[in-house]
Amino acid sequence: MPSNTEINVSQLSRLVGLPGAPCLVDVRTDADFAADPRLLPAACRRDALSVRDWAGAFAGRDLVVVCQRGQKLSQGTAAFLRHAGARAETLEGGFLAWSEAGAPLVSADAIPPADATGRTVWVTRARPKIDRIACPWLIRRFVDPAAVFLFVAPSEVAAVADRFGAAPFDVDGVFWSHRGETCTFDTMVREFGLAIPALDRLAVIIRAADTDRLDLAPQAAGLLAAALGLSRMFRDDLAQLDAAMTLCDAFYRWCRDASDETHDWPVGLRTKP
Repeated sequence: MPSNTEINVSQLSRLVGLPGAPCLVDVRTDADFAADPRLLPAACRRDALSVRDWAGAFAGRDLVVVCQRGQKLSQGTAAFLRHAGARAETLEGGFLAWSEAGAPLVSADAIPPADATGRTVWVTRARPKIDRIACPWLIRRFVDPAAVFLFVAPSEVAAVADRFGAAPFDVDGVFWSHRGETCTFDTMVREFGLAIPALDRLAVIIRAADTDRLDLAPQAAGLLAAALGLSRMFRDDLAQLDAAMTLCDAFYRWCRDASDETHDWPVGLRTKP
C-alpha cells in the first residue's frame, strides 16, 4: 500500500517549475552528493542530522525531502519537519530514482555561491524586457527560489557585481550572457543542465523575441508585446518582474502542456462559402 507521506517521481516531475511547487530539500550525505553533485530543480541542501536546528524555518510549507534512496535520512527528516509544522513528504526511491528516470537535474557547480543568508545574488541592467525577465524566472523556478535580483544602471553592473558579490548577467563580456546567435536564457538552460523539451521550446521563443528574429517562433511577437506592455505599466523593476513571472509561467505551461492545442470557435469561422 503506498505511503501517504511519499510522492513518486512522476507526480513530483509534474510540479517542478510551477509557481506552487513544493520546496525540495536535499539531505543526501556529503559522500553521496560528491559522487553526483547535481540537484533536483530548485532544491536546497540541508544536513539531515541537524534537522532539529533548521526545521522551524519550513513551518507551514509544502516540502519534499530527498535522500539517496528515499529511506532513513529523508523519512526521519520529513518526520521531524512535520513535527515543526511543515507538510513534508519524501521522494519515493530518492535521488537515484529521479536520476534513473531521466528527470531534470541542475549542476550544482554552475550555481553561483550563495550569500550569508543562503541566497544567490544576481545583477543586470535596469528596465528589463525579455532576457532579463526570462532569466530570473528560470532561476527562481528551477535553481534558487529565493534568488535576489539587482537592477542597476548599465554602467554600474560590473562595479555592483564586484562590490556586492553578485553574478552579472545579460551584459557584454560576462559568463552569463549571449553566445553567438543565442541569448542569455539559452546559456542558462545549457549551463545549468536544464535542456528538457519544454524549456528548449521556450528558449526558442525567448531567443526570437530578445534578438528581433520573430520568424523563429510565432509566439515570440506576443511575448515581446506583453513584455513591452509590462515595462510601461511598472516604474519599479522588481514589481515588473513579479508581474512578469506569471507571464513566463503561462508560456512555460504552453510549451510543456498545450503546444498542440488549437482554438477555432466559433466553429466554421474559417470555412469559406
